[in-house]
Amino acid sequence: MSDFPTLAELAAEEHELQLARFTNDDAWALGSALVARGRDGGLPIAIEVSRHSHQLFHAALDGATPDNDTWIARKAATVHRFGHSSLFVGQRSREEGTTFEEQFGLDPQRYVAHGGGFPLLVRDVGPVGVVVVSGLPQVEDHRLVVTALRELLAAQLG
Repeated sequence: MSDFPTLAELAAEEHELQLARFTNDDAWALGSALVARGRDGGLPIAIEVSRHSHQLFHAALDGATPDNDTWIARKAATVHRFGHSSLFVGQRSREEGTTFEEQFGLDPQRYVAHGGGFPLLVRDVGPVGVVVVSGLPQVEDHRLVVTALRELLAAQLG
């Protein structure tokens, strides 16, 4: 499960996971679904869902630490700056034969291109927020978010 998806696969996920809308209730549903998955798996994760930098949902499950909140902030900053998932940003650098740190020279205390941050995209609107999970290996954080977004999208489309 630690194999990195390709940049093309990550771009396809972002194209697929465009929501019909994103309300406070949607934030609650998304965050609650992530909590349920985390509890079911005994995962030591922290979760945040925000819209336009307004935190709508936050949870820290057993085993999560304050460091996870720092990782959440750094992943979210990367998503906001680049408009793509934090895993996409890191994978783009890897596929270009470099690292995120070497390529952009950004403050590592503010930005990190590790998986787990994903833009909340509304079809025909664009990015409206970010969902972030921290606590697992980065590809697993990313996959957890993608699974929950797929479920939210399916519920919206009925």
